[in-house]
Amino acid sequence: MKENDIIIQHIEDSAKANYRQALDTLNQLESRGLVLPDAFGLSAVETDYQTAIVIAEEIGITPTLLFASMFQNAVRMGLVSIENIEEQYGKETASLLNNLLGTDELFMRSASVETDNFRSLLISQAGDMRVILILIAQSVALMRQIRDTANIEAQHEASRQAAFLYAPLAHKLGLYKLKSELEDLSLKYLEHDAYYHIKDKLNETKRNRDLYIERFVKPIDERLTAAGLHFHMKGRTKSIHSIWQKMKKQHVDVDGVYDLFAIRIIIDAPKNEEHAQCWQAFSIITDMYPSNPKRMRDWLSVPKANGYESLHITVLGPEDKWVEVQIRTERMDDIAEHGLAAHWRYKGVTGSQSGTEELLADIRSALEQGESINDSASRVSNEVFVFTPRGDLFRLPAGATVLDFAYAIHTKVGNRCTGARIGNRHADLRHKLQSGDQVEILTSNNQSPKQDWLGIVTTNRAKSKIRQSLKEAQAGHVALAKELLERKMRNRKLDYSEATLMHTIKRLGYKNVTDFYHAIAEEKLDVNQVLEVYQGQQRHERGEESSETRSAADFVMQENANGPSATKDDVLVIDQNLKGIEFQLAKCCHPIYGDDVFGFVSSTGGIKIHRTDCPNAQAMRQRAPYRFVRARWASKQGTQYSITLHIVGQDDMGIVNNITSVISKEERMLMRSINIDSHDGLFSGHLTVMLEDTERLAGLIRKLKNIRGVKNVTRV
Repeated sequence: MKENDIIIQHIEDSAKANYRQALDTLNQLESRGLVLPDAFGLSAVETDYQTAIVIAEEIGITPTLLFASMFQNAVRMGLVSIENIEEQYGKETASLLNNLLGTDELFMRSASVETDNFRSLLISQAGDMRVILILIAQSVALMRQIRDTANIEAQHEASRQAAFLYAPLAHKLGLYKLKSELEDLSLKYLEHDAYYHIKDKLNETKRNRDLYIERFVKPIDERLTAAGLHFHMKGRTKSIHSIWQKMKKQHVDVDGVYDLFAIRIIIDAPKNEEHAQCWQAFSIITDMYPSNPKRMRDWLSVPKANGYESLHITVLGPEDKWVEVQIRTERMDDIAEHGLAAHWRYKGVTGSQSGTEELLADIRSALEQGESINDSASRVSNEVFVFTPRGDLFRLPAGATVLDFAYAIHTKVGNRCTGARIGNRHADLRHKLQSGDQVEILTSNNQSPKQDWLGIVTTNRAKSKIRQSLKEAQAGHVALAKELLERKMRNRKLDYSEATLMHTIKRLGYKNVTDFYHAIAEEKLDVNQVLEVYQGQQRHERGEESSETRSAADFVMQENANGPSATKDDVLVIDQNLKGIEFQLAKCCHPIYGDDVFGFVSSTGGIKIHRTDCPNAQAMRQRAPYRFVRARWASKQGTQYSITLHIVGQDDMGIVNNITSVISKEERMLMRSINIDSHDGLFSGHLTVMLEDTERLAGLIRKLKNIRGVKNVTRV
C-alpha cells in the first residue's frame, strides 16, 4: 500500500478530497524545485509529508492537524498565505497553522532550547496545544531522515533537541512509542559506540532471552486460561536508551542490567469488567512468583493524566531473575501505544467545537500537570518565562516584575536596577513581565535598595535579598553615626560614659539606640545638639548647676589639617594609644608619620588611614564622599613604620652590600627584606625598612641615590 493511501486511510471520508488536493499542491511545489534551505538539504515537501505520516500513523487526530503540518513550510517560504489556507481548509486549520508558525520566534530567540524552562515556555506560548503534537511528529520525521547526513553538527543539534525537548513532551502525552524512538535515535547519533554496543549485546542474547521468556510465561498462560480469562502475552525488550541510562546509573555493563525486558499481559475484557479481570491476573501471578512491593505501580486505580492505565509488578522468576510484568486490557494497551489520541477516541470526543475544546484541555492538562521525567508538577499557567538579551531563559511566577527578574539574574544586578528595556520600550521596576519578553536590565552605580521595593517584588528570593541589603546598609549607617559621635566627643575632650549616653538618648525622645543612630545618620538629629544634652546630663550627674550656655572651652578644636572636606571640628588625631576607636594604616599606600593623610570609614565601622596622594583616593571620594574623615598625626612618639622602596641601577659588583651598609649605619632603622634581580647589566628590586617618619625616609632616599650605580629610588 502506498504511503499516501496509508495517510488517507486515517482521515475521515469527508476530508479525503481536500486532503488529496493538499498533496497535489505540495507535489507541484516540489516539482518546481523549491527546497527548504535547512541544514540537511531536505525538501519542504518531503519534510512536511513525513511529518504527516507520523501524525496519521502514530497520533491520528483530525484532518485539521494534518493540513496544518503539511502546509507549514509552504507558508514559511511565502508560496501560500494563511488567508489562502483559511479559504480552502477552514478557519480552524488556519488558526492552528498560525500558532505553529508563531513558535518560530521562540526557537530563534533562545540560546538553548534544551532546558526545562524552554519546554515550559513552549507549552505556555503554543496557544493551540495541537502545535506540540505537530512539533513532536516533526522531530520524529526529521530524526528518521538525517541518518546519513554529512552535517554531523546539525545532526547532533537535532538529536539534543529530540532528547531534551520533544521526548519528555511525548512522554507527558502518553506517546511512549514516539518517546522511545526519539531517545533511541538521539543516542544513536550522539553516542554511536554506546548505542551499537548495547544493540549488539541484545542481538547476542536474544535467543537465550526468548527461551527464558517462554519458560516464564508458560505456567502463567496455563493458570490464566484455567481462570477463564481471554488474553494474549508478548515480551518487550526495553529501549536501548533506557538500558543505557540504567548502565550509567548502576555503573554496570549490559549484562549487569537485570530487567532488560518486560512481559505484557493484554486482556480482552468488557469495559465494566476491566479492573476486576486485571486484578484477578495480578493475584494469580503474585501467587506464582514472589513480587517486589517497592516496584509495584498501580495506574489502574488512578490513571496518569495522559490516560495511561496499567498494573506494573516485578516478580522473581526462574533462575532468581527479576521480571517486570505489565497487566492491562486491549483498550488500555491502545492508549499506552498511541497516548491521548486513543484516550480521546475511547472517550467519544467528536470533531465538534465542544469536542475540540475538551481535546485541547486534555492536552494542556497532561502537559502542565502530568508526570514527567524532568519537569516539576507546577502549572505553567502560573509562571512566566523571560529571555535575557543573550537568549538565556528564566522561569518566574506569574505577576513577577522587572525588579524580580533583576534579582533572579544576580543580587548585584537587582541592587543597582533602575528599570529595563523590553523590546524597544522602557519599563519601570514595577512593570509585570509576560512570557516571551526579552528583557535588558538597566543599572546605575548610584542606585541602592529602598524600603518600598519590598512592595514591588513577588519572589521570595528578591524579598530576601532586599531585606539583607537594607539591613547591611542600616548597620553601616549606625556604625558611621556612632563613630561620628564618639569622635566629636573626643575632640571636645568629653569623657565617654555608656550610662550617660543612654540617659541622653531617652531625654532626646528615642526608645532605642538603633533609632537614635539612624536619626544621626539620616541627619534628622544634629550631633552638636546631642553633645549639648550629653554635657547637661554630665553636669546633672555631677550635681553641678545646669546651664543653657557653654563656655568657650567646650569648643576647643584640633588644629586644622590637610584632607578631604569636613566640618572644622571633625578631625581624627592619629595616636597609637588612642582608645575607643579602631583604625588601621592602609596597606595600599603605607602612610607614615609626616605624610598628609585622611581617614576613610569602612563598612565595619573601623577607619583606614590613607595618604592624600594614595592612588585609590579619587575612586573612594567618588564612591562614598560621606565616609571621608579629616585626620592628622599626634605628636611623634617614636613609632616605627614599614616602608618599601623600589631601587633601579647598574648591576655592579657588591651593589647589595653597599645598600645594606648604608642602612646598617642608620640609627633606629631596621631592614626587614631586600630582593634584587639583575638582567642585561641592570638591576631592580625592592627594599623594606622600618623607620619613624617622612624626614628619616627622605634622608635615606638621598643616601641610597648617592651609592655608585644606583639610578633611581622611589617609594612604593
